[in-house]
Amino acid sequence: MLNETFLKNVKSLIKMHTDGLLGGELMPEDALIGIVPDHELMDVLTLSMALNYQRNSYKLWESVVKAYQDENTKWIFNPNAAANCDIDVLRNALLLHRVGLQPNRHPEIWQRLAQGIVKSSEKGNVQGLIESVQSDIAPLKDIMQGARKSDFPYLSGLKIFNYWLYVLETYTMVSWKSRELITIAPDTHILKATVKLGLCSEEVLNGGTDHRQTVATAWETALAGSGLAPIDVHTPLWLWSRAGFPSLLSYK
Repeated sequence: MLNETFLKNVKSLIKMHTDGLLGGELMPEDALIGIVPDHELMDVLTLSMALNYQRNSYKLWESVVKAYQDENTKWIFNPNAAANCDIDVLRNALLLHRVGLQPNRHPEIWQRLAQGIVKSSEKGNVQGLIESVQSDIAPLKDIMQGARKSDFPYLSGLKIFNYWLYVLETYTMVSWKSRELITIAPDTHILKATVKLGLCSEEVLNGGTDHRQTVATAWETALAGSGLAPIDVHTPLWLWSRAGFPSLLSYK
């Protein structure tokens, strides 16, 4: 039975990750540990993640650390400050340590997201946004991917939104309600690993929105009733792809 074989492969992959055989002892976001205090971590993770596309994730978070440690640029991670500052000032601050790489698009994304956060929270920060929905993913999705999608540029997309939920859970200990709604975050590595496991055809490697949705839906279906949530296999899949797909045979 194909699904039984598939689930065995997934569990072998998780075991490889648990045993440290896929590398990734340090994930990109680990760069913030010990640098950014807990009460600011949600804001730093959220704003920075909106620029995490088509670039090396490790380099992005290294740049974020540099900007956070620089008293002249640390303010960009305060949603209120970023929402209300002059766009040229924000541009210079984002580019200084290469948090932002595109001089027009990246400052616009950053400021619009900051404004969306402030508008959604009495506290003017990400924690306030999450508290406003009582840590429930269902209404949060309705806001960020529905009614006010335009206020959360890039972060509202299928790929980043779900990974953002996972990262907040991992690094800030948010206890989500409706956790089953966190689907897999289908970035390039996830698409490749999904095809490698035989869950989807190579067509999804084109990476369009429809292809990413196909992959996310396929994982939801494949793991239904398995005791695993799709997002639980994200990191093992991502590292497996980065490692060049080492054999699963010895872990079955």
